[in-house]
Amino acid sequence: MNHPIVPPSAAGTSRSLVPTASTRPSSAPTRRRHLWARAAVALATVGLLSVSGLPQLQGTADAATKAMPCEQMFKLKGKPTDPGKLPWAKGDATRPEADWDSYGFPNQRQAMDGLTLPDDPAERDKILGKLTLPYKKYAEGTPERVYATYKDYLSRNGNTDTKYGGFGNWLNEAYIEVYGRNPRGEAFHGKVVKDLGLLGPDWICEETLDVTDPDTNKPYKRRFDAVNHKTKEVLEIKSGGNHDSSQAPKDRAFLKDPKYKDYKLRYAFGQPQSEDTARYTAGLKKLGGQGRVTTYEHVSTPEAQFKPGKYTAQDTARSIGRGSDVVRQSPATPADMARQMQRVRAGDPTGLRVRGPGGVDFSTLELRYVGKPVKGQGLNYSFSANKVDESAGLGYGGRQKAELISDSFFTWLALTPEKFWVNLNPDEPDRVMDKTFGTTDAGRVLLQADLEMKHDYAKDMDPRTGVGKQLFDKLAAENIPCTHGVRNWIVPKPAEVREQDGGLYILDAPLKVNSVPQEVNTPSPNGKCNLTEAQHKRVTQLMDALIVPDIEKKVNGDAKYADLRAVYNARVAAEWIRQQDTKSPTDYHAIINSNKATDWPLRGKNASWTPKQTYDDYVKSFTQGDYSYPCEKAGRPGTCVMGGVDFSKSPKQNVTQAKFTAEHQHLPRTTDISVRAMTDDAENKALLALGGNTAAHTGTGGTPTPTPTPSHTAGPSTPPSSTPAPAPSGQGAHKPAPADPHASGGLANTGTRIATLAGVALALVGLGAGLVWLRRRRGGLN
Repeated sequence: MNHPIVPPSAAGTSRSLVPTASTRPSSAPTRRRHLWARAAVALATVGLLSVSGLPQLQGTADAATKAMPCEQMFKLKGKPTDPGKLPWAKGDATRPEADWDSYGFPNQRQAMDGLTLPDDPAERDKILGKLTLPYKKYAEGTPERVYATYKDYLSRNGNTDTKYGGFGNWLNEAYIEVYGRNPRGEAFHGKVVKDLGLLGPDWICEETLDVTDPDTNKPYKRRFDAVNHKTKEVLEIKSGGNHDSSQAPKDRAFLKDPKYKDYKLRYAFGQPQSEDTARYTAGLKKLGGQGRVTTYEHVSTPEAQFKPGKYTAQDTARSIGRGSDVVRQSPATPADMARQMQRVRAGDPTGLRVRGPGGVDFSTLELRYVGKPVKGQGLNYSFSANKVDESAGLGYGGRQKAELISDSFFTWLALTPEKFWVNLNPDEPDRVMDKTFGTTDAGRVLLQADLEMKHDYAKDMDPRTGVGKQLFDKLAAENIPCTHGVRNWIVPKPAEVREQDGGLYILDAPLKVNSVPQEVNTPSPNGKCNLTEAQHKRVTQLMDALIVPDIEKKVNGDAKYADLRAVYNARVAAEWIRQQDTKSPTDYHAIINSNKATDWPLRGKNASWTPKQTYDDYVKSFTQGDYSYPCEKAGRPGTCVMGGVDFSKSPKQNVTQAKFTAEHQHLPRTTDISVRAMTDDAENKALLALGGNTAAHTGTGGTPTPTPTPSHTAGPSTPPSSTPAPAPSGQGAHKPAPADPHASGGLANTGTRIATLAGVALALVGLGAGLVWLRRRRGGLN
């Protein structure tokens, strides 16, 4: 299974952008995302897996045998914060976006997340059978230890895995994630103490209070993360956004116990509260009365610290990016997602987990940043995606969507731009699209989007409702008997990018729908429409005012066109990489203009798709109509239109340094963190950022010699060496695109001139992000 933008290795050409630990599966609003406020990015970082933010704190809260001053527990010094200046002093609060950061916590088991095991029980047992129990006889950090631990789990469950459904799920959800919960919680505990200045003799960490529920007289022992008897405050700290259900009766007893009637309960979360937890804290607030219970979200991204090695997850080009671990763990179907969430919740009664794939709407995944492609060092990249509550069940399909973006990125690099065209014209069955382009998912997405646009246009032309009724009412009032045929196609609107710090931010790439009158020879069910020149002009005006804007809104915001938008963003990124390669050969040099797309074929459920299938669907729509309703042509059904996807023109709108800094001041931090771990977007709380780096990891964790032979289905047949693989020589079919003398512009305020590409109608060659501006287009395609 592949994911984000990965350069070629020494053993061959890179084939994926997407990090993964498994094999490639057998099946695989009008202004979209307002500028960068709706974009999530990842800024280039030099050190692979380096961790920014708070250094690992000394001490361990969870291991404490007795309560002690917080400053002593975490070996901190400083002046305590005035109680009146603590963030919860005036009620519920969220950490200011300018302060959002990350923190590290140790979890060396993360280095084993690339280990695989056959799903077939017989093949699985051949490997596990060579191991004996107890598993603790094998050293931590070896595949033997992992396999033996799984064998122990199976032995306690009748040699079946009905809970996790396979080794991969068990590895990520139990062996790695659960193991890291306490270290992560301890690190966040210390971070909160340090950041908020919970110092001095009055703040005591890990103090246990004796509480009694007066309604039942049931006693409890409630240990709080921090207690201040002077200010009469108790604090519970959670690194994620979830509460501990086992603490619920104790919290309620604390609030009802007369001994603590003057005490206030504070909850501090490292991520926004889940819907379930928000309901829980709302209940505590109601029970406690005015101002006794407050919640505070100290937004911080946890980053696992570990030494990568031979068995660390990677894709086929040895990419490693912890932010995309979430993509890798995303299940394929809604049912699988539901099962995963059931397992996660059942295994997390103490509320220690942080947001995983269940908190991401992967249907909105888009590539939003690519870093500088330094030969032999890979590049940083980042996706954006909508944040959702885990209860929404939308965390599935991440690998498939990331693979589509990755494959499209490489398709745009590999094929020469004159191949990027689609053509749905009932008169031209032999000119649907370029043959090679038609074997790729990028080509499929363009052609399907064109067909979808025609269906939407037909729906909008229904005279019985909506904008169609408005149109035909006006036509009837002006005695215009019918509407002429039209050709519609999608082009970029002025789009915004910013080249900065060696990388490219894709700030906004909105699309536009163009429409012009056009007739074809293939008979329409509506027959001919004979209009005067003045009537033709008036019909066009009304369609442009009523129908086209609604279609354009759908193209830029409707979920049906999400793949088109994602593929287009990948095109923007790929064209920029082309430009960098002309300056100095990159790891992508041998791929560019090679006209070989066999490594990025149609996949999964679309593996058997052909352009003819979409063309036949279109002809049926054109000749029979999408809907049956009375129209101006003797009541015959349907309104069918013509169109396409044409990115051959790319108007540009450069973003200045001053504007970028003023409007996107939080991006450098957000982008830096997102390379290493999925993080909240500081500029848009509805978005998440997740990414990685495409460079090979060094594999410095030693050379394990396991008794079993692990199945390295996710990576090369030989393990990575202790040094990154050498970059290719650059010898290949590299054919720079010819310059367009009519081209205008460059990247924002960089002075960079862009070599433009030969224009062709319906061709995906322009970048509506200020990268290319073509002024010529060959006519004749519809």
